[in-house]
Amino acid sequence: MTLDDLRVFTAACRAGSLSAAARDLSCTQSAVSQHVKRLERELGLSLLERHTRGVVPTPAGRMLNAAVTEGLGCIDHALRRIEEVARAEGGSVRVTTGATTVRHFMAAAVVDFRRRFPRASLEFQTETSSRGCFDALAAGGVDLAWITLRPATHAIEQHPVVEIPWSLAVSATDPLAAKASLEPADLQDARLIGLPQNSTSRLQLSAWLAESGVRPVFDTSVTDWDTAILLAELGLGHAVVPALPAWSGPGHPDLRLIPIPALPALTAGWAVRHWDDLSPLALAFAELVAHRCGAQTVLP
Repeated sequence: MTLDDLRVFTAACRAGSLSAAARDLSCTQSAVSQHVKRLERELGLSLLERHTRGVVPTPAGRMLNAAVTEGLGCIDHALRRIEEVARAEGGSVRVTTGATTVRHFMAAAVVDFRRRFPRASLEFQTETSSRGCFDALAAGGVDLAWITLRPATHAIEQHPVVEIPWSLAVSATDPLAAKASLEPADLQDARLIGLPQNSTSRLQLSAWLAESGVRPVFDTSVTDWDTAILLAELGLGHAVVPALPAWSGPGHPDLRLIPIPALPALTAGWAVRHWDDLSPLALAFAELVAHRCGAQTVLP
């Protein structure tokens, strides 16, 4: 059993097929299969169930994948920390988040970080969901993930940074634009622009509306809030969105954000493997973002 065997096995579990894992690792499908078979021979158990559409881990495979993901992530993190010590303040901070998060939450902090640590680098990895961010953290590929907070898992720590109230985005010419606020009941049978169904914010919004007995129709799907705002501003629909500062003011003259105070605020913040294990550079960046977001009780 080698580290390469374990890395390839976790890649196959993550990708869901041997061919996809081979593409991710820039090797052949046969090579991936050989690594997995070597593990199965040594352990005396099947680790992957082969199906026409790909592979899924067996119960033994799930146990091994969880342990290997945690262990390899720790090793990769330690290697990066050692590299950073060797390069003093010339290391890097790897962050994973959604496509528009940097503009809304981190722009000022990026400038501050660059001024304080001119030799350090920031690397951003875009994911389409909090689940993708969690997977990147678990695999040890990034230091920090900015996410919509979700129920905690034992393997990932979550640190709230900012609470964002919900509002309904409409065009300035929409009949609802003159309202000072809305109740969840006002959204009954509304046809809304929404994020994909598996996104954390969409799941939380749907759950909160359901608790109020409201079941709107999401008939348009977009990949990020900025696109939802654009469509609403153009008069192509309504969108329940977090009330981010960038959408208020002269930059969006044709947009109105109507508060929905009865909905619980959306909480965004950092997810990390282990807060105490963050490098000084990663910790500094996380604190700068929290400071710029105006957090009250944010970081330990």
